[in-house]
Amino acid sequence: MADKILFGTKEWAPHNFNFMNGCSNDCVYCYAKDMAIRFKRKTSDTWREELPVSLENKSFNKKNGAVMIPSSHDITPGNIKIALYVMEKLIKSGNELLLVTKPHLSCVKHIVDKFETSKGQIKFRFTIGSADSQILKLWEPGAPSFQERFSSLTYAFERGYSTSISCEPLLDNHFDLLYEKVVPFITGSIWVGKINMAVKRVRTNTGGAFPQAKVTALLETQTDEKIIDLFNRYKKNAMIEWKESIKKVVINHGLM
Repeated sequence: MADKILFGTKEWAPHNFNFMNGCSNDCVYCYAKDMAIRFKRKTSDTWREELPVSLENKSFNKKNGAVMIPSSHDITPGNIKIALYVMEKLIKSGNELLLVTKPHLSCVKHIVDKFETSKGQIKFRFTIGSADSQILKLWEPGAPSFQERFSSLTYAFERGYSTSISCEPLLDNHFDLLYEKVVPFITGSIWVGKINMAVKRVRTNTGGAFPQAKVTALLETQTDEKIIDLFNRYKKNAMIEWKESIKKVVINHGLM
């Protein structure tokens, strides 16, 4: 059964659309940064520089299923004009968009205001792995604070947009606190997942500069025992969706 589990972006949408090379969030656990360094497209220092990719051969045609935007970078003040252009083209073709972002409030306001008449084609999925801004700053140094992400969530919710949360990766062991803060403003699901390949990716992405003790401490909050405890507390909650990293743990222990 575990072999049939969808993973990564395919759990959320069959298609994705990226328009930048690099990301100013500069998250230390980022899979896209790890890949870019491995294939020598970027270095650990140049990844944070956002460079537009050519849209010349990109298809904006109607897709069979939702289009996730983006999957290997983020929507930021530095690229919001390109992001709006891409979204507009895809929406005009009749696509449904899943916008996955560690949200800047200014960017969310631009999107919400511009696509008011097309809001039925847009779902927001805001990535928030902790309710503690200091923890977010440690792991996602260029991304917004918790308060800015929370303000983005409430803004989109109050304007009638579909809202959901990605807690992947969880960045501390205080999911209950995060859940209580965000759940009143969610129309969809809250996705929960572990940090993946933490030791390798963090070492690659930071050139070994990130303190290993911080990685070890986080991994200790995501042992099988603690993941099973989290699963048991929320398994009957219809709003919670489990990412493949957690599904594999509970399946291996015969709980799913």
